[in-house]
Amino acid sequence: MKWKTAASRYAEEITHLLEKVLGEYPMLPGELQKAMGYSLFSGGKRVRSFLALSSAEMLHLPHEKMLHFAAAVECIHTYSLIHDDLPAMDNDDLRRGKPTCHIVYGEDIAILAGDALQTMAFEIISQAPQLTASEAISAIRILSSASGLQGMCGGQSVDLFQAGKSIAQQDLELMHRLKTGALINASIRFPTQLAGLPAHENELLHKFSQAIGLGFQVQDDILDIEGSTEQLGKPQGSDISADKNTYPALMGMAGAKQYLQQLHDEAKQALLALPYNTEILLSFTDYLFSRNH
Repeated sequence: MKWKTAASRYAEEITHLLEKVLGEYPMLPGELQKAMGYSLFSGGKRVRSFLALSSAEMLHLPHEKMLHFAAAVECIHTYSLIHDDLPAMDNDDLRRGKPTCHIVYGEDIAILAGDALQTMAFEIISQAPQLTASEAISAIRILSSASGLQGMCGGQSVDLFQAGKSIAQQDLELMHRLKTGALINASIRFPTQLAGLPAHENELLHKFSQAIGLGFQVQDDILDIEGSTEQLGKPQGSDISADKNTYPALMGMAGAKQYLQQLHDEAKQALLALPYNTEILLSFTDYLFSRNH
């Protein structure tokens, strides 16, 4: 598939840039920088940076303009995973098939690694040579909004608060639109803003990002039951063990799979209505909704 070629190229570029940025910091005593690199280069799918870069390519934006933003998105995503895995949060021992950051480096260093990656993200954007000052401010505004109270942090707090409690579908969707969907939406929102798209095209791309953001979580919930620890790279059944609200728990497995198909259709319909070459994003969407890890 063409998306695999693009994804491999993008991931290589992102990794090279992040290695360069992290390598430019003076080495401090202790293991903070090692812990940051351990999680940052642990072989993730780079979904969010792929969406940023492929959306920019579809909209004929200069690749260099988007590269630093995409790298910053990966820093934010990685920081969130480090903190999510902590004993006070999801208490996971495995991530991407490897011991989680706090298992290897201790909780104190893991917390600091997440904090440092979060701030490094905004440093990367502020120093992006291809972005104007106003473009960098826009990128920071979009990314910080997706990361904080109205994004990942807010969603995670709702997740913790609702664990073990009965929850309506609209509340479950709100939680995941914040926790998972906000950063996915931000990855697409910045390139669309740079492109200055008409309102109806912006709306279509917003519908696309909303659908894949929710679909990503629905598929994760299904895989938590049907996948294996080896496939997932993290403990199978961890959501059930933590008594978390999931789509299969709320809708039943058949209902969750039906909803997943609905979201898949919505995402593809939004892309097909755009006046651009959406081939790569369409094939990537098919992968996201059928992945086994």
